[in-house]
Amino acid sequence: MNLHLDIALLQPVIALIAGILILIAPHLLNYVVALYLIVIGVSGVWPHLLG
Repeated sequence: MNLHLDIALLQPVIALIAGILILIAPHLLNYVVALYLIVIGVSGVWPHLLG
């Protein structure tokens, strides 16, 4: 089985996990949003850093 992770697949999965975490523990909102923004930012910049 070949699994190809693409940004188009990764972003909704991260958003879903973040939403579930916020519903379960609302006091984690700042951390979840910060981690989400860092992951999306790094995933957007990463291809440009390599080439």
